[in-house]
Amino acid sequence: MPALQDITESLVRDNITRAVLDVFKTMLGRAAQLCPNSPQGSLTSLPSHANPSLSGVPLVVGTVGFIGEANGLIYLYFDQAFARVCTCQLLGMTEADLDEAGDEVINDAIGEMTNMTVGSFKNGLCDAGYPCKLTIPSILRGSNFSIEPISSAQRHIFRFESGGHRLVTDILMKVGE
Repeated sequence: MPALQDITESLVRDNITRAVLDVFKTMLGRAAQLCPNSPQGSLTSLPSHANPSLSGVPLVVGTVGFIGEANGLIYLYFDQAFARVCTCQLLGMTEADLDEAGDEVINDAIGEMTNMTVGSFKNGLCDAGYPCKLTIPSILRGSNFSIEPISSAQRHIFRFESGGHRLVTDILMKVGE
């Protein structure tokens, strides 16, 4: 099936915005919004207050890839406090329940939220004529690290706000390989 439209910045922004807002509303009962003037380019080129990976704050980063007519990875950056809030809301747990359950429950919840978000994004690519399939989710934890894409990948970075918390999406993709 030939592509119905090019993968433009607007298509990427619209698909990731729809995906994040839908997952937050449906799964967490939370509103989220795209921050105006979300920065583009390398996360390492952002000032530290806008770059979660250089903030020194512990992060929980979910990632899921997609392969097919479009290939790529999407990283969702949550600071640890926001990952805990999302996990409690997703699973109906209290902070005390979460402390008892441990980090593995947080990893599972963020992995599932990432999978749902990237799945929705991927569906938008399929609708635009770029059929692709998802890879399994994985979790990265730490602080002060960077993800460097290969030079031929397109990078799209968007920031979202939800209840005073920030989510950063980092989309790396190539078309037709």
